[in-house]
Amino acid sequence: MATSLGSNTYNRQNWEDSDFPILCQTCLGENPYIRMTKEKYGKECKICARPFTVFRWCPGVRMRFKKTEVCQTCSKMKNVCQTCLLDLEYGLPIQVRDTGLAVKDEVPKSDVNKEYYTQNMEREISNSDGTRPVGALGKAPGSSDMLLKLARTTPYYKRNRPHICSFWVKGECRRGEECPYRHEKPTDPDDPLADQNIKDRYYGINDPVADKLLKRASAMPRLDPPEDKSITTLYVGGLGETITDSEIRNHFYQFGEIRTITIVQRQQCAFIQFATRQAAEMAAEKSFNKLIINGRRLNVKWGRSQAARGKERDKDGVTESGIRLEPVPGLPGGTPPSILRILPSGKMPVHYPSQDPHRMGAHASRHGGP
Repeated sequence: MATSLGSNTYNRQNWEDSDFPILCQTCLGENPYIRMTKEKYGKECKICARPFTVFRWCPGVRMRFKKTEVCQTCSKMKNVCQTCLLDLEYGLPIQVRDTGLAVKDEVPKSDVNKEYYTQNMEREISNSDGTRPVGALGKAPGSSDMLLKLARTTPYYKRNRPHICSFWVKGECRRGEECPYRHEKPTDPDDPLADQNIKDRYYGINDPVADKLLKRASAMPRLDPPEDKSITTLYVGGLGETITDSEIRNHFYQFGEIRTITIVQRQQCAFIQFATRQAAEMAAEKSFNKLIINGRRLNVKWGRSQAARGKERDKDGVTESGIRLEPVPGLPGGTPPSILRILPSGKMPVHYPSQDPHRMGAHASRHGGP
């Protein structure tokens, strides 16, 4: 069988012979006891065109049979599953993973360079301990906020379901319950999976599923730092009545020196002022939509500058000391701060008619004037 796989038989010592495939949890299935068929040199790899060991199995009841599509060398170079070609750490397409980690694809696409590059990578993989990926992926940073938000934390076994029966859609299926395909109407006529190409998925180009995920990532809410560089305060809302000052400090002290932490129990919020702007930006980036204390998800925002707070207080009729000015009958548009004086005790003084600028002088009916 191996001689019919191509004319490249002189390099047969580099053909892959493995005992178990490299799979993600979704492709492997939820059943821990499965049977696999192993075919040595069963097919050519769809990326490097070298014969490799093909595994075939059924991931569960009423699921379609799955098999490995690429060899283990190509799988290790990209750190992906041999069947679905999704990243083993995040469960995302290669194009999304490389965009999040700013990784540049180095795998050549021509046959001659591809064979040479694959052999070098295979030698590097055999010399390494296998704890980290090889090539450009091994030099990439550890994680990305976009990848953590898009990553699937649990297996998605619906991906293993059989394909929709095309004969049933046309009303011509005669198998009934014995049909191994699904008898359901397609819910998404513009399914991006139909336009996927396995080589484009592996090289991270022209992947419609990756484009869909990248658009979703760009539409996610984000917390942009304010233009005023003097703002080093973060607002944390939704504290409840159980979260204390020490619990807030235990989370935020890792980002930098904290000047003050002010908790407003009435509004169930807190203000954390950092010593530097860099520490505040790092705390905002690492805590936005990810801060959970005592089982409560807290809302993190940037504080406002003193000038913005002063304008808002004047607009709402609140003094700098936090006392709200109540409108006085007879004065249009509320009480201007220049007319009324706030006593040190916080009480409003008695208002005299002579203090009203719209009532200049005495009444004409009392003094007989014109």
